[in-house]
Amino acid sequence: MPDRESLPKGLIPRLVAQFLTSKLSILIMIFSFSLGAAAILLTPREEEPQIVVPMADVFVQAPGASAAEVENLVAMPLERLLWQIDGVEYVYSASRRDMAVVTVRFFVGEDRERSLVKLHNKITMNIDQAPPLVKGWVIKPVEIDDVPIVNLTLYSDLYDDHALRRIGEEVLTRLAEVQDTSRTSIVGGRKREVRVELLPENMAGRGVSKLDVHRALQGTDASVTAGTFSRADEETLVTSESFVASAKEVEQLVVCVHEGRPVYLRDIATVMDGPEESVTYSRISFPDGAVYPAVTLALAKKKGTNAVDVAERILKRLEELKGKVIPDGVKVEVTRNYGRTAQQKVNDLLSSLAFAVLTVVGLLLFTMGWREALVVAVSVPLSFSLALFVNFLFGYTINRVTLFALILSLGLVVDDPITNVDNIQRHILMGRRKPLLATLFAVDEVLPPVILSTLAIIVSFTPMFFITGMMGPYMAPMAANVPLTVTFSTVAALTIVPWLSYKLLKGYAREAEGAAALSGKDATPAWIKKAYGLLLRPLLESGVKRGLLFAVVILLLLVSAGLALFRYVPLKMLPFDNKNEFQIVVDLPEGTPLEATDRAVKDFEQYLGTVPEVVHAVSYTGTASPMDFNGMVRHYYLRQGGHVA
Repeated sequence: MPDRESLPKGLIPRLVAQFLTSKLSILIMIFSFSLGAAAILLTPREEEPQIVVPMADVFVQAPGASAAEVENLVAMPLERLLWQIDGVEYVYSASRRDMAVVTVRFFVGEDRERSLVKLHNKITMNIDQAPPLVKGWVIKPVEIDDVPIVNLTLYSDLYDDHALRRIGEEVLTRLAEVQDTSRTSIVGGRKREVRVELLPENMAGRGVSKLDVHRALQGTDASVTAGTFSRADEETLVTSESFVASAKEVEQLVVCVHEGRPVYLRDIATVMDGPEESVTYSRISFPDGAVYPAVTLALAKKKGTNAVDVAERILKRLEELKGKVIPDGVKVEVTRNYGRTAQQKVNDLLSSLAFAVLTVVGLLLFTMGWREALVVAVSVPLSFSLALFVNFLFGYTINRVTLFALILSLGLVVDDPITNVDNIQRHILMGRRKPLLATLFAVDEVLPPVILSTLAIIVSFTPMFFITGMMGPYMAPMAANVPLTVTFSTVAALTIVPWLSYKLLKGYAREAEGAAALSGKDATPAWIKKAYGLLLRPLLESGVKRGLLFAVVILLLLVSAGLALFRYVPLKMLPFDNKNEFQIVVDLPEGTPLEATDRAVKDFEQYLGTVPEVVHAVSYTGTASPMDFNGMVRHYYLRQGGHVA
């Protein structure tokens, strides 16, 4: 430990001296890199940051009412009611015959559970104001985690869409057991139903009306608990269970009595157990022209879980089901895997980050030496490690915005350690003090600009915390990560960098011994001084050249501003995303039959088969496709009817 009287004045130089003469720096390095490794392993990975936008759909049933009646008597009064809720940003509705859908969206950042409670309470408090035509309503919350991360499309040339639907239902039941899966759905295929087709001639001959059939079916397919009775110290439950379990039981229902003889349902109708009538079509097509009926299984993940891990578990479970639940004649195509795309994007950004760090270290290796480059090579990952761990504590995920912030901050993070190690090298080579004191004086000399540069960067990025709307939480990782990394870089520049520089550069002191040290050796290499002189001397000696330089700088500034002004460079907050899927949303005039819409969809399928980049195309006619982020915002998942696809 050097004599305290010889230390630079101030608290920070004395603090730096403690790190130079102890093992604290080694412990901090091990601790920081351990936290960084844990953060990379534990932090969930996703494509986009989590955005909390509380939103819910209110489905109101009004059987028999026209679209105009539903709008005037149901949707508009409900809109006025929901506008009274505190924190609501938008209310909009869609009305059609028999029902209305009123969507309420709260401000970004509002507490989701509290918002839904306020919505439920507001509707319950005003239940007495509902018009008589309203027979019921359902509140369905919508959030970003409802978007499926994995879509699996089942298709076959041996099984029809009805069989594929039944197979898909069994598969979906087992996939829903996978850890951290959330909402699941199945799209496409005809459901199983027991259909009763009445025979008018037989009904007329036996005096049976449609109302008689309806009453018989409604009354038979029911179960009643009558109560209990006690006998012999034993309580017995009395029930009447009459649920219909098969088509044969439906055929044996007694509809009425005609001329003293019972009339069974089989006497007046044809009962079939099979697929429902086609109200939707779903197919998968390939570039080779092959087209198959298809059923798509969609699985979402729970909030805060790792999309990569959940997707891998789903696909692993799927492989286990092949040959057991999934017959050999059924093939499965993974038509969406956000876990894989998220992993690819995270890996690409991590590799870009590593490449950027290696580039900086390589440049320092060329200009300053391997010891100085090693100091920076340790300092930068240490700052990133601590920043990623704080991200994990804040609940942020590893996504493209987080990694973009780290890459952006790289140019800022290297400033502090480069400044410190360069000045430490200079002081040690000058040889005026012993290496330890030279290190302390070097750190103290550049301390004000290092701290001020950090504060300037933090102040520059502070306004990003106040961005409103949906971009606020989207850009929050950038607003947090850049100040975090530069702060940790400054901490490292005052602790790890001086210690590591002292250990690696103290050998330079032997090169500065002798008379040259007494006179003060110039630590700057001669070639750098010569090159800098050749560049700067003409500007110092000639006012014309200085003016020309300023003119060129101003001209380049105007040209660069003109690129944005005249739209030669698009203005965007982030670069365009590279998605491997896109949607063609088809809207034909209302009233267009399902078959006409399907013919238009087939034309699209044929054209897409000629596009070289297309791997496969999945079509959904008469129904909505599995939800994506765009569809969630635009409510495409509610699209139904023969004119949409």
